[in-house]
Amino acid sequence: MSSPATPSHAANPASGFYAGLIARSLGLTLRLSQSVAPAAATRLALRLFFTPLPLKLAARRQALPAPWRVEHWSFEQGAVAMYRRDTTTTTTPDDAAPRPTVLLLHGWAGDAQQMRALGDTLAASGFDPVLLDFPAHGRSGGWRASLPQFVRALWAASARLGPLHGVVAHSLGALAAAHAAANGLPVGRLALIAPSPPPALFLQWFARSLRLGEGISQRMGSTIERVEGVPLTRFEPGWLGPRLAQPTLVVHDEGDRVSPLAVGQRLSQAVVGARLMVTRSLGHRRVLADTAVAQAVVSHLRPNGSEM
Repeated sequence: MSSPATPSHAANPASGFYAGLIARSLGLTLRLSQSVAPAAATRLALRLFFTPLPLKLAARRQALPAPWRVEHWSFEQGAVAMYRRDTTTTTTPDDAAPRPTVLLLHGWAGDAQQMRALGDTLAASGFDPVLLDFPAHGRSGGWRASLPQFVRALWAASARLGPLHGVVAHSLGALAAAHAAANGLPVGRLALIAPSPPPALFLQWFARSLRLGEGISQRMGSTIERVEGVPLTRFEPGWLGPRLAQPTLVVHDEGDRVSPLAVGQRLSQAVVGARLMVTRSLGHRRVLADTAVAQAVVSHLRPNGSEM
């Protein structure tokens, strides 16, 4: 497993994920156990790494506004939640033609409701938006997940929905979408918002956040590759870029403190013909609710900017 160059940033972008008391306590346990039981320390570190923090239990109970509805379907050892708009009371004769399906994907420790504003804008623009809660997120089952599992869930959603007109994805969901598309996912267009850094780099940030040293991040990466059967280099821009043939829009904020702008720049430069939209003062999550970003996504998803 290779280690990519680290984008320039003033602070460790992963530190905010592991600032809570539980994570700090586990970090102390990991530091104490590394020297006497490195294998056990690696397993414990992976359990923490695969747990979305903070645990957002309220996301599993929050009310869902009309016209959105939720359905669950079996996936691996649990069930995932998918959200669609109920059009039975709003459909008119002009809506007889099928609307292009667009799948919206959240990031790590997020949930599908973060994508709802974008979904509403897409619906108003003539698309059929579908929101997905990844495993261990939102209303989906489980407490741990991984990036390769995100990718498998995306393939499973595509199998249920049929060929996708587009995928709009945020953060780690954007990285999962890029990987799936590079491996043949039937999707026409990609809008990648604040894409996450590749996993090898984030593993380094994780280890630094808990003061664990570089060795454990390398052992964690090797374990992930062995268990999942996917080389982590296949999430790197250099591997993804030449394999992404879809028209691709990358949106990234210059002040993003979770995924530095350099990550989006590297990915957009690696994808032939990709367009990079740089925003200001929106950070990593507010970008999802920005009107200008939503309109840019809509324009990108319209073939040649045409009306639908």
